[in-house]
Amino acid sequence: MFKIRITGRKTITPLRSFMTNVSALAAGLVAVSIIFLFCGANPFFAIGKIFSGSFGSIYGIKETITKAIPLILIGSGLALAFRAKFWNIGAEGQLLLGAAFGTWTGLAWGSVLPSYIIIPLMFTAGFVGGALCGLIPAVLKVKFSINEVISTLMLNYICAEFITMLIVGPWKGKARFGFPGTDNLPASALLGVIPGSRIHYATLIIALLSAVVLCVIVYKTRFGYNVRVIGENPDAGRYAGIDFFKTSLIVMAVSGGAAGIAGVGEVAGIHHYLGYPDAISSGYGFTAIIVAWLAKLNPLYTIFSGIFFAGIMVGGDAIQISLGLPAATVDIVNGTLLVFLIMGDFFLKNKAVIRNR
Repeated sequence: MFKIRITGRKTITPLRSFMTNVSALAAGLVAVSIIFLFCGANPFFAIGKIFSGSFGSIYGIKETITKAIPLILIGSGLALAFRAKFWNIGAEGQLLLGAAFGTWTGLAWGSVLPSYIIIPLMFTAGFVGGALCGLIPAVLKVKFSINEVISTLMLNYICAEFITMLIVGPWKGKARFGFPGTDNLPASALLGVIPGSRIHYATLIIALLSAVVLCVIVYKTRFGYNVRVIGENPDAGRYAGIDFFKTSLIVMAVSGGAAGIAGVGEVAGIHHYLGYPDAISSGYGFTAIIVAWLAKLNPLYTIFSGIFFAGIMVGGDAIQISLGLPAATVDIVNGTLLVFLIMGDFFLKNKAVIRNR
């Protein structure tokens, strides 16, 4: 008889890390192909259609970049939180609350302030809204030992219902003819876009800068060192004098704030008003979790993983039309790839040794 024993790896080289990621993605695509077969679709055609629909045309590339903006923003913030072993599953709610704060700022002051003032104010308000939503589970975890996975996940539903309450109640626009939603933002509060696309370049610049800045913070500053120590060994961090409470608050404020900025970008750059939660976000807060994992929790790499998964989202719309598959197909693809990425991360740090009893 044989016995399988799991042991930790002593060294992890960059090459092994890269090859493990590639292998996990390849295995995930094989699993996705099997799912397509069960759906009665040709897996080669379906996967080819996903990538050709997102990267095979100018329109597809522009839409991919548009959807990559919130994924990069949220993914870089989640990478920071996950580095500290703070499992923030509430980016979706943080995005929505940031969108609400930004919308209120635009509607209240957009008609009296010029764009070069109101737009930074909206982004700031969105950051504050997302940060507040992130600070709640941080306090609950550190002070009351409440599991952050549960608290952040539940806050998603609270924020979604709160937004719905606003758009059908006190914030319901007079120009909506009875339909839920706020009035349109004033012209000065709208984000400029690249001509012929929906790419709101102000948010794109912020997303790219956030990935670079957070990468520098994680790997080149004392605070980033504290974050990594807490993530690897919280007890050692406390013994070394690291303020666990302060570090957790900052991490979640930044992570939630990044998601809040993404929410402002979606409202001011694409929709121009606050509507139903499902319309504001196409599940960006959940997809960004996979973006952060594929990036190996390196904020800089979320630029590439964000574009990759944005392509899957855009290509998923293409296969819905060409193959008649349901909208949930994209979620199934994303979830399957996440499972294999987590498995790849496990086998990157551990190895299976088969021995004869």
